[in-house]
Amino acid sequence: MQRRLPQIIAFVFGVVMFLQYFSTHPVARGINAAVLVDFWQIIFAFALIVGVITFVKTTTTGINRAADWPYRLISLAGVIVMPAFAIIWGIKAESPFMWVFENIQVPLQSTVFALLAFFVASASYRGFRARSIPAAVLLGAAFITVLSRSSLEAWYPAALDSFAEWVRDYPSMAARRAILIGIGLGSLTTSLRVILGIERTWLGKEAK
Repeated sequence: MQRRLPQIIAFVFGVVMFLQYFSTHPVARGINAAVLVDFWQIIFAFALIVGVITFVKTTTTGINRAADWPYRLISLAGVIVMPAFAIIWGIKAESPFMWVFENIQVPLQSTVFALLAFFVASASYRGFRARSIPAAVLLGAAFITVLSRSSLEAWYPAALDSFAEWVRDYPSMAARRAILIGIGLGSLTTSLRVILGIERTWLGKEAK
């Protein structure tokens, strides 16, 4: 029953939300609005709590195993200190919370994104090698698109901007829509597997 009850709840709510989405009845619209506006915030809050608990548990386990324990200690201190600052002094402009956010978190985020730029450049260099005709087409389209977004418009003809816009509106948009359709079908398949009880990994390791 410990495993069966969550499955029943997931089935009932999954079917109800799926059916009311296609209904124009006022009751169905009211349920949809209540779930998306009110209950969504509650679900998000509980998901955040579960994420924090999981993070603390994983971090403390790593500290006990002496695996990168200084970094894990700093992460754990941040999880504890930041909510304490927000509760005690608030989140105003001159509060300790905002000082830590602006002087520690923002520089760390900038550093991470700066490092990601080098990884993206390295991956682009490896992926855009013109070893075949499709790779050469991809390399040419990427070069034209990047060039049209730069400040070098005085060094190339104006028709290049029109061609780059055509690439973004048609071939690139078609690929993006195909990816989004694939993501939608994958999400639909996973949702149906959860609703029908086929996918049970979300219940824990002991679920069969």
